[in-house]
Amino acid sequence: MKYYAKTLLDNKQVMSTDAKELGTLEDIYIDAKTGNITELVLSPSAGLDMTKYRKDENYILIPFSAVSAVKDYIIVDKDKAKSFIPK
Repeated sequence: MKYYAKTLLDNKQVMSTDAKELGTLEDIYIDAKTGNITELVLSPSAGLDMTKYRKDENYILIPFSAVSAVKDYIIVDKDKAKSFIPK
């Protein structure tokens, strides 16, 4: 059986482990050398405090290492997602 990432992940909602809705998946960043997914690009939910996350224009970036599950929602570890902020 074939699965197409675009079909499976397009507009999937992303939530943190504390059940807070972070936003909608818009894109993914892939390391060209390794082929590994490095980051999720989210359109943030209304009211989300974007200062706690790394940003790229109007999007927030979540490291793929923060992903803990992909089912009806993409679930990310809230601490790992926030720890990605450059200091």
